[in-house]
Amino acid sequence: MAKTLASAITKAASPSAAPVHSGSGGWRSIIKESFAGAWQRNQALSQEDVLSSPIVYACVTRISNDFGKLRARKVVCDKDGIWTEDQSANAINRLLRRPNRYQNQVQFKQWWQTSKLTKGNAYGLKQLNAKGEIESIYILNPDMVTPLVSDDGTVFYQLGQDNLAGLQQGVIAPAEAIIHDRMNCLYHPLVGVAPLYAAAIAAGIGVKIQNNTMQFFANSATPSGILIAPGTISPENAASIKEQWQSGYSGANAGKVAVLGEGMKFEPMAQTASDSQLIETLRWTDERICSVFHVPGYKVGVGETPAYNNIEALDRAYYSDCLQSPIEEFEAVMDDGMGFDGIKQGIEVDIDGLMRMDSKTLMETLSEGVKGRILAPNNARKRVNLPPLKGGDTVYMQQQDYPLEQVRLNRIDQGTTTPAPLPPVAPPPQEDKGLTPEQVAYLADRIRKANAHEHKTT
Repeated sequence: MAKTLASAITKAASPSAAPVHSGSGGWRSIIKESFAGAWQRNQALSQEDVLSSPIVYACVTRISNDFGKLRARKVVCDKDGIWTEDQSANAINRLLRRPNRYQNQVQFKQWWQTSKLTKGNAYGLKQLNAKGEIESIYILNPDMVTPLVSDDGTVFYQLGQDNLAGLQQGVIAPAEAIIHDRMNCLYHPLVGVAPLYAAAIAAGIGVKIQNNTMQFFANSATPSGILIAPGTISPENAASIKEQWQSGYSGANAGKVAVLGEGMKFEPMAQTASDSQLIETLRWTDERICSVFHVPGYKVGVGETPAYNNIEALDRAYYSDCLQSPIEEFEAVMDDGMGFDGIKQGIEVDIDGLMRMDSKTLMETLSEGVKGRILAPNNARKRVNLPPLKGGDTVYMQQQDYPLEQVRLNRIDQGTTTPAPLPPVAPPPQEDKGLTPEQVAYLADRIRKANAHEHKTT
């Protein structure tokens, strides 16, 4: 751990700081229970149970992977208000390319977003070098971090042991040492609530259906039932018959031929998979999970896949409904954490990565930008990683385009140009009183052009 950060953490210790709460149950209880009283009823779902749902896993990995492939970059604003990338070899750019010693930029953003989606909070611990520059950012385990608030409202963070981050023991860090990105705070402004909190019930139903289905088909898709005897049967005989039936005709022995005597018969009790309409129920739970994560169902294999005749509109809807908020939240907390004002300097996530595979839409967009006099040809070529061309930095316009005001007044001013002066003609030699045939032809041509131009402008 860098010396400057260690000293800051040591000075931050505040015995009067208290953990924040989200009600009577404490700040951690909101993540553990899928509904109030679930723990008392022994129906609480662990995070591992919820993440075992295929749709939950698909939603979390879809968002985190799409977020991870978008490159973060430092941008600066010039005097004209245009944001451009700062490509100099400075400490911030090195940090964005390699946030810490064990994660590259893609893995860092993936784990950052996964922490938010599964725990509701992402905590980045800043490690400073001797110059006071941010050298590394380590994503902490959210379960080992507790926000603290002192009596005067100062925010601290209690950090548990984290060997990857260089924390050998629990410490209390000031807020300026932590980059805290949180999901929607439903109970306390310092505690984000993960989508898993709302998706737990639907995911739990889906997991239980899958477990029951697995047991059903493990029993050769034969429903359980009861053995009916025609007469009275003693408890001892009933227990013996039950044990023999389970050992001989269930589990690995399911499907064997059962021989029943003394008028006994078997009647199934459980409904079949068709009667239970498991597919419809699973589809309902999958749709509810997708709605919680704001992921279009077709992105994770739920529902019908839309026609691929308008990919741009589909991606734009996915971006605005699902990815835009976490992207802008990440940009804002990184600006604050790195000391940028977001007005002259800032961190920006390049969303061009979302369109990298849709080359047709990208080409059409760039072509329309050039035709619409918004982009120069070299601007468009740069977007597809092609070198500039000579003369390609100019935005070209058609000659017949006129200002709207002149068109409205029906007074199109085409302008007047003064013909270029005739080049001086060398005086003929004294012995030659006339012009040469070439000079006569040249003068006649220039006079004809001058008369034609004067007639046109008049």
